[in-house]
Amino acid sequence: MAQARRRRGKPAERPKSPAEWAHDRLVLYIRNFESQLDASQEIAMGFAGGEAGVLRIEGLGYFDPDMITFYGRDEDGMKTQLVQHVSQLSVLLRAVPKVQPQEPPRRIGFSLNPGWSGGESGDGSV
Repeated sequence: MAQARRRRGKPAERPKSPAEWAHDRLVLYIRNFESQLDASQEIAMGFAGGEAGVLRIEGLGYFDPDMITFYGRDEDGMKTQLVQHVSQLSVLLRAVPKVQPQEPPRRIGFSLNPGWSGGESGDGSV
């Protein structure tokens, strides 16, 4: 049975869970969105309905097999975390003004997964 999972002497890769697939795709969306921001903007996530507000995204994670989590800070600077089932996933990415205008914009896309080649500013420059 173990041999059935091997191909050319290498252990078989485990299939990705729905949460891992969603995470990987969200990273791609975040990278693309950040590449379109100018130096005065940072990425945030808007919430639908009511007075839910905005989450300035600082990180993204997942818990197999089916949970995605966003963490960051709300408009008042309070630590905030959203945990969501992949079947309910709906994300509104927003460009918001930087908190510290004199500081360079914070970009998370390049730090979520290796391979970001858009430069540190996130505006596509290298």
